[in-house]
Amino acid sequence: MATEIERKYLVVDDSWRSAVSESIVMAQGYLNDLQAVESGAMKTSIRARIEGDVAKLNIKSGERGVERQEFEYDIPVADAHALLSLAVGGLIEKTRHIIPAGNGLKWEVDEFAGDNAGLIVAEIELPSADHVVEMPSWAGREVTDEIRFYNFSLADYPYKDWSAAEKEL
Repeated sequence: MATEIERKYLVVDDSWRSAVSESIVMAQGYLNDLQAVESGAMKTSIRARIEGDVAKLNIKSGERGVERQEFEYDIPVADAHALLSLAVGGLIEKTRHIIPAGNGLKWEVDEFAGDNAGLIVAEIELPSADHVVEMPSWAGREVTDEIRFYNFSLADYPYKDWSAAEKEL
């Protein structure tokens, strides 16, 4: 069983850009919706993602928080396109910028486009839930436990639809 241990933070300025080592354009869509998971009818999110010239099928347990089960498999890009055409909610379009964080860790800064343009969220995957993260100056408030910042939620309720109060980060 695969476990993802990840923390999410809002990005407060552009100073991260000078540290980027790689950028990957992504498009992803979900084959079930947030309502199904929130109601308990389903216990996982299921998504297809195209990352440059690679495609993946991802299944992630529905718990909120730092630690969740995650299973990810390579699939043919043509299959991913077919699955994206079946997605519920909107597609998530973003560029993921990779920033080395030392000790084999890396920050992934997701700069959203399309219906979520204007939102930038940083994630870091950790070896354990209690691992201490050295915070860069551009990382702001932690939003790991705030479901509205999950890609799954953004497909259902995109940033463009948020009220001014919701966007006050």
